[in-house]
Amino acid sequence: MALASTLTERAFAERRRKDWDELDALARKAASTRLKKLPPEDIARLPPLYRNICADLAAAQAARYSAPLVDYLRSLTASAHAVLYDRDGRTRTRSSVRNAWLYAFPRAVRARWRAMLLSTALFFVPLAIGAFFTLRDPSFAFHVAPEAMLRPLTEAYAHGFEHARGSGSDAMMAGFYVYNNVGIALRCFALGIFGGLGSAFYLVQNGLTIGATLGYVASQGAGANILTFIVGHGSLELGAIVISGGAGLSLGWSIVSPGPMTRLASLQKTAREIVVIVFGAAAMLLMAAGIEGFWSGSTITREVKVAVGATLFVLVLGYILFAGRDAPQPSEDDA
Repeated sequence: MALASTLTERAFAERRRKDWDELDALARKAASTRLKKLPPEDIARLPPLYRNICADLAAAQAARYSAPLVDYLRSLTASAHAVLYDRDGRTRTRSSVRNAWLYAFPRAVRARWRAMLLSTALFFVPLAIGAFFTLRDPSFAFHVAPEAMLRPLTEAYAHGFEHARGSGSDAMMAGFYVYNNVGIALRCFALGIFGGLGSAFYLVQNGLTIGATLGYVASQGAGANILTFIVGHGSLELGAIVISGGAGLSLGWSIVSPGPMTRLASLQKTAREIVVIVFGAAAMLLMAAGIEGFWSGSTITREVKVAVGATLFVLVLGYILFAGRDAPQPSEDDA
């Protein structure tokens, strides 16, 4: 029995030795420099290797392999953990957060490009329709949005931005924008669970409402002012709503067409894949709320606001289309 156990342990060690040596070398390299200075492909290999070594340690302990082997795996696990994590469990260099922003989020959006294109059409086509018909007949807006909201809104934008709000008002408005915009985006995403119909409905509704509102304010002579207000944060805010809607449509499609999997398994798989999209869209909305609360209504000249807004639009579009293309793709173990 002892001989059989020894032979099994030896086979186990020989089969797994390559990964152990690779992790040991990477841990030593990271310890001698800094984790963020390692090549991207080395950083990508560390998490799956660490998980596999943890599994090896558990297997060795369960099989009651020799103390030297168990001690070696325990030491190797501790070394890798020290490289990857602080004492309180946070990533030492915060590379996970940075990599999620630089690589994972834009890649995930591009991977769902069909849903994103459909979401864009469902939002911006009704927006254009609402603006067009309201400019032709301002009363059309009253069928889409409450008149009690539209008239005070028009009066507010008629005065322009000659007088700045106080810092307290700015902070209050930023908080309101966070609450309002994140709520819209979450509804566009979460209601996708109803076969995507909920997401489609909210995209069309919000697009039509925004278009009718813009058209009505413009028809009353304050169009330049409202566009000046929107241009600074619009690319982040409207982009995040469209991205959230695309994530919701993807969620719904996973139920409508699960393929060889069960609907529940398909839903769970898609939810894991798009969670980074939801968090990324939420971060975009937080940034938009900050700009909307502290910049969009300020006394800064229209020309500056338009220039900044145009620059931000190009940056956001370029980020979504190109960010992370040259970074190494995660291995299957990372998924």
